[in-house]
Amino acid sequence: MRTHGWQGEPPTSDDEAVARIIAATHRCVDERGAQTTIAHVAAALGVSRATVYRYFPSTSALLHAAAADGTRRFLERMGEQLRSFDDVTEAIIDGVVQTVAAVPREPYLQLLLDEPSHTLLRSVTSEAALHIGRAMLLENTAIDWTQVNPDVAGLDELVEWALRIVQSFLTNPGDPARTPEQLRAHLQRWLGPAVREWAASSALSSALSAAPSTAS
Repeated sequence: MRTHGWQGEPPTSDDEAVARIIAATHRCVDERGAQTTIAHVAAALGVSRATVYRYFPSTSALLHAAAADGTRRFLERMGEQLRSFDDVTEAIIDGVVQTVAAVPREPYLQLLLDEPSHTLLRSVTSEAALHIGRAMLLENTAIDWTQVNPDVAGLDELVEWALRIVQSFLTNPGDPARTPEQLRAHLQRWLGPAVREWAASSALSSALSAAPSTAS
């Protein structure tokens, strides 16, 4: 851990150093958006760029960490909002609408679009994102999964589909962009029937599997 600089208050551990670098990155992103560089963050902390590079090998890695931290907070808020949903279709649609609507208002989510290498935007459909989306549905909704009882592959495909829809609307929101109400209606019309059919099919397959067999 480097202790020089840090505006006279060096961190006591690497974990504290990382936390302070991320906090400074948040402040820089608020001011500069995706134009934030390691030089800006180093200046805000009163350290050299080499000190920041010790913890983050590139500006992209630093912005990715800042975006992940901001995204975590957004997901916590979205999880609270989804707790009242007991219908798979409504939960999926609301999650998509919330995410698409939130990006322009959240500096750290906006990094998904503005970061020059676009590695953050591609991460929307990464394995980590799929895991988060799956956990959000299973743990943060009131859905009775014993009734739906989907297979793992089917649930993963549903989450991937929802994330790809998010990615599409973030990349090209349309001209003019739909309002949250218009987007919800659009998804109800085109996404809703497919999710309802999938949920009904999963529930039927589960019921048939659980039914006792009859001797011929």
